[in-house]
Amino acid sequence: MANYNIIPLNELIAQFERLPGIGKKTAQRLAYNILEQPPERAQQFAEALVNARKKIHFCKDCQGFTDMEKCAICSDNTRDRSVICVVAEPKDVMAFERTREFSGLYHVLHGVISPMDGIGPDSLRIKELMTRLSNEDIKEIIMATNPTVEGEATASYISRLVKPMGIKVTRLAYGIPVGSDLEYADEYTLARALEGRNEI
Repeated sequence: MANYNIIPLNELIAQFERLPGIGKKTAQRLAYNILEQPPERAQQFAEALVNARKKIHFCKDCQGFTDMEKCAICSDNTRDRSVICVVAEPKDVMAFERTREFSGLYHVLHGVISPMDGIGPDSLRIKELMTRLSNEDIKEIIMATNPTVEGEATASYISRLVKPMGIKVTRLAYGIPVGSDLEYADEYTLARALEGRNEI
């Protein structure tokens, strides 16, 4: 019996499997889908992937993703520059922007404190946040990390650093179920959580 082992296909499947939430069967389906596309479509896909990785970097202010020096939100002079919403991941910014309820700025930590995973405060963009708070006229920061043990620990840690600066620190109200991720919350739930935030 012949050995049905196509090395480039296996390598493509392995790359898809490395993505979060992609199991072996989904990785196989994606790989076969790429192979069934016309060569120019596969080329466009590859170029978009390489371009995104090459051109997208951190915004110098909020640490979110952008292809410019500052992202569109930080560059928007109509935003309320006295309030910063602190989120764990860039995708959380998009979740809040879909609500159209928040008009302030953001700061992206790129993770949460998780000693079990070897992630301490120095692994996050907390230093950059503290620099912003020192250099800008900020009146409130909203801690919008997920309502998990790690998210709560991160919010408490940052709150302890910020409070001596005389800046109000609030936490999202629990319209968001404990243990869930912000990216899966609907616009109404996020909007209610923003409205009912509490000081911590």
